[in-house]
Amino acid sequence: MKVCVIGLGYIGLPTATVLADSGHLVVGVDTNKETVDTVNRGMIHIAEPHLREKVAAAVREGRLRASEVPEEADAFIIAVPTPLAADRKADLSYVKSAAAEIVPCLRKGNLVILESTVPPRTTVDVLLPILGESGLVPGEDLLVAFCPERVLPGKILEELVNNNRVIGGINGKSAMAAAALYSTFVKGELLQTDATTAEMTKLMENTYRDVNIALANEFAMVAEHAGVNVWEAIHFANQHPRVNILQPGPGVGGHCIAVDPWFIVEKAAGKARLIQTARSVNGGMPRYVVEKIRQLTEGIAAPKIALLGLTYKANVDDCRESPALVIKKILEGLGLQAVAHDPLAKNVKTVSLREALSQADLTVLLVNHEAFGSLDPEELAGLVRRKVLLDTRGVVCRRLWEAAGFRVEVLGEGARPLFPDETGAEKKIS
Repeated sequence: MKVCVIGLGYIGLPTATVLADSGHLVVGVDTNKETVDTVNRGMIHIAEPHLREKVAAAVREGRLRASEVPEEADAFIIAVPTPLAADRKADLSYVKSAAAEIVPCLRKGNLVILESTVPPRTTVDVLLPILGESGLVPGEDLLVAFCPERVLPGKILEELVNNNRVIGGINGKSAMAAAALYSTFVKGELLQTDATTAEMTKLMENTYRDVNIALANEFAMVAEHAGVNVWEAIHFANQHPRVNILQPGPGVGGHCIAVDPWFIVEKAAGKARLIQTARSVNGGMPRYVVEKIRQLTEGIAAPKIALLGLTYKANVDDCRESPALVIKKILEGLGLQAVAHDPLAKNVKTVSLREALSQADLTVLLVNHEAFGSLDPEELAGLVRRKVLLDTRGVVCRRLWEAAGFRVEVLGEGARPLFPDETGAEKKIS
């Protein structure tokens, strides 16, 4: 089939690449000329393992090319952003624009798939009326489905192929047509349902994570108040066969977990109380961390704070909705000098590790990149002014840092771990 993929971002480009790798002829569409030119050179503009070589091969073999405008095809996949607007409602402007752009290209028998995460009923209430402007009847002349992505950054290519996929058609014929397309590259199960159920399913998946992270964050704050080490308590609680408490941290970021719960709140005002409370807890964690930073720098004139990590999670370059960026912004708003180092972060200002730590009064680990796991505390001790480390991820080896003279503070640690292992280091909590 010839497939036109609208949007060449973190989901669109990998999807276009997997389709091309499966033998389809793919045209990737993006309004950013630089992105289009980059892809047509066989290069990539996002960081994702193995994507670069696959894009290069697909372009070289003529199965993938990029364009600034859509063109006639057998199937269209819309994979554009749905950011959160200022009123905490879904900004559907990109979805609407993408749908309107493909209308002149639609022909009888075409398949249109929306992959962008959206509030329930967006496919039937927003997308269908726009597609109907083509003169084709959705569900009869035009097959339409909502098929959400459910992949993990860093494993996108693998999970696009191996994960089960939810196929939500506006009718049975549409669901079957979408399933037929995905079956050409998906090895997981194809679960067919209606479009609105598929929309809700996607939101529920990410909201489940958000609510459970909020529980872990609340446990961390309670543990500090009660004099308990939350990391040990979580480790022990998770030995229960039906308990799986997630890890606390400085907040929740990214384009999904920090955003999607609001789409449910938007559609169910007053009925999504737990969901809204979880968003409040996770959204409040950056300020909670800032307060700890203020306590640790109290009495120091013009303290310098070194922030390690600005992305929304470990080992990605994506800074969307990153709590680390919020923390940096709050600190700067308080007139404090906050200098950040991140070896991966894109589109944000960072400095070298040496520059960030030079004469720092407090070092704050905000993102547990693998690169930070190999830091040498002995070497860093010679750079900083005060040897104080705040670990918001519960990952540092206290023994090594304290041996280098650092005072180590850990988010959620109301008490020190009781039982060191045989080497003298704290137990590894995974």
